[in-house]
Formats: sequence, structure tokens, C-alpha cells
Amino acid sequence: MNRRDFLKSSTLTTLAMAGLSSQPVALFAQEANAGAGDAPSGPPIGCGVIGLGERGREVVNTLNHLATLPPVAICDIYEPFLKRTQEAAPKAAAYSDYRQLLEDKNVQAVVVATPTHQHKQIVLDALQAGKHVYCEAPIANTLDDAKAIAQAGQSAAPKLIFQAGLQQRVHPQSLHVYKFIRSNALGTIAACRSQWHQKTSWRRAAPDPQRQQEINWRLDKAISPGLMGEIGIHGINLTSWYVGGLPVAATGRGGVLFWKDGREVPDTVQAIIEYPGGVNLVYDITLVNSFDDSYNLFMGSQSAILVRGDKAWMVNEADAPLEGWIVYARKEPVGDDVGVVLVADATKLLALGQMPSQAKQEDPTKTMLYHALEAFVNSIHSGKPSEAGPLEGYQATVAALKTNEAIVNGSRLEFKQEWFQLS
Repeated sequence: MNRRDFLKSSTLTTLAMAGLSSQPVALFAQEANAGAGDAPSGPPIGCGVIGLGERGREVVNTLNHLATLPPVAICDIYEPFLKRTQEAAPKAAAYSDYRQLLEDKNVQAVVVATPTHQHKQIVLDALQAGKHVYCEAPIANTLDDAKAIAQAGQSAAPKLIFQAGLQQRVHPQSLHVYKFIRSNALGTIAACRSQWHQKTSWRRAAPDPQRQQEINWRLDKAISPGLMGEIGIHGINLTSWYVGGLPVAATGRGGVLFWKDGREVPDTVQAIIEYPGGVNLVYDITLVNSFDDSYNLFMGSQSAILVRGDKAWMVNEADAPLEGWIVYARKEPVGDDVGVVLVADATKLLALGQMPSQAKQEDPTKTMLYHALEAFVNSIHSGKPSEAGPLEGYQATVAALKTNEAIVNGSRLEFKQEWFQLS
């Protein structure tokens, strides 16, 4: 019986047997590092949210579940958005001008959730006003703006925390998987794959032509970073982090294949992002079909690791070494195979008398955004830089914007390493 057949036939032995061996505990001890929820707690940090579109409202609703970062002020130039959000945050002060929000002494930190091309001045003013800043990713729609933001974030440290909205960089599950990858669980990394499939037009309805143009900025080729900038940045960033290198080239194609409503920004794109050592990330994004949703896949000589949202599985090759802890680990079907569930915070679960092998979905309010905002406030309290700080936010933005450029031009683009440098 080879290793893969053994995994398929083994019973899901509970971790109550873990006391018979130190191996499972050693595995589960590979937990998320400080900055993703482990930092010391502290007093509430009053938070202002600038930009109350769909994402901004999601931020406010999430802050309502995070006692250490309550929403004390909200801002949007569009009155209907402001009034709608006031229903979710009735105690928050409401402003139509973000500069008035920055003058509010109750606001100690801000979340910038405006359209991407509006980030720069807001972030610079917020840092100048002495506010900690969480800026949604990509942090800008041009390299110059992104660099200005990142440099300001660096200059404000350590007094102020700047965190980019790269949720996976600070999520306990992603940090947990990172430990596995860096410990050579994959063996030699050979290929990476990412996809994001969702049937949605990206077009939003508005009562008048001017508002129609404003709210549909993602469809405006002059200011939109496209699918790869707005969505693909997360998969590219995760891959760069896990493989331990920055992209060296990108080849892309895209087009408007279904939503033929006059837009110039593609509704479907494919890209190959090249990394040092010959490893490629094949990326596929479409607004035309929802099949198979989204995931990030990393394939190596010993195993493959599949990441879907806040869950991950490791599927081992038949000839990979059979480690003792696998007998005790929880397993689930992954396609036609069986994968070991990679459980974050397992040592904490053991300390609470729970069995990681049987751990299920946690509190549904604790989304990836929740964990990202929690990491943000924990960095503020601890004074430690965010794992998704200015440099990480900048380099991810460079990679995404340049990949989008390759897609728009339908060509191969070689990255200049100086593009990734802030100084």
C-alpha cells in the first residue's frame, strides 16, 4: 500500500490519542505569529471609515463585531451611502468631507475604502493628521501614487501603523500554511495556480449619469487597475509570499467576452506570472461564470496545498515520507483524493480541551476582513509593524498593476527589480 492509498483508507483517529506521541503536538505548534490576533489586547481604538460603498459598509459591519476597533465616524460624499451606513453605525459621527473626519479627536485610526484612484491624498492626509491607516488593496492605481503612500507609511513608523488590505498576509490560516511551506512540506515547488470565478457585471446602478460614471470607476480604463489589480493582487501576493520571491515577468490576455455594455475593461483575463527558478503562477479571473469559485493551489514534489478562503488542505504524493502525525490529523475529500486539513490555532484548541481534528467553522462573523482588522488594531496596541505593511502593500500593488499592463497590451512584460524598491 502506497502513502496515498494509506491516507484514503486510514480512519479519522481522534486527537485524544495525541498524548501517545509528541509528533502531532509538534505539527500543531506551527501557529500564526504575533500580529494576527496574538498581540496583547488594549483599550478600544476609535476608527473612522472613509468611503461607504459596498466595501465600506462591509468594513463598518465588521467593526461592529470588533470591540477593540469600534466605528466612531463615517464619511462619504454621496449622501444616500452616508444615510444607509448610519443605520448600521447610529452612534458614529457622519461627515461628507474626509478632512472633517480627520479633525475628529475621537478618531485614532482610519480605514480607507474609497475607489482605488482616490486613496493617495486621503492616506497622506490621514498620516499627517496622526491617524493609523488601514488602506484597501491595491493601495493605488499607479506606481507613483503607490510609492508615495508606502513611503509615507514607512516614514510614519513606528509611531503610526500603516496596513495594506492584503487580508491573507495577516490571516491565522495563511500564516499557518506559510509555516508548512517554509518547512519544505511541498518539497520542490513546481507550479502554482490561482482562480477567481464569479458571474457579476461589476456595473452598479445610479440615479443620474454623473453618479453612474463615479460609481462604476472599475469599468473606466483610465483609472481602473482591472481584474488583476482589484482581485488578482491577492493571489499574486500570496504566491510571492509562499514561494519567497518577487515576479520577474508576466504574460497576459483578456477581453470583454460577455458583458458587452460599452466597457473597455476586460471581464475575463488570464495571466502567467513568472518567478525566479522557473516557477510560474497561472492565474484565471472571470466575471462571466461562477464555476469552481476561487482558490490558490501550490504544487510540489512531495505534496500540494490547496487554499480556499480561510481553509486549506494538504494532499501528499504517494512517494512522500509517511510522517506519524498524519494518522491523527483530520482528513477530508479534496476532489478525487484525500487531503489533510491544515488547522490554524491547533495548540490553542488543545489547551482548551478541544480536538483540532474535529474543529469546524468558527464564529461566522470572524471573516477574513475581521481577522485583518483585528491584526491592524493588535499592531497598534503592540507597536509592532504589520505583516502587511507599507513595503508589502507596495510590492503587491506593483506586481498586480504591471500584470494588468501585460494583459491590456496582450504581451509579455519583464519586471524591473527597481520597481519594487521604495528608496
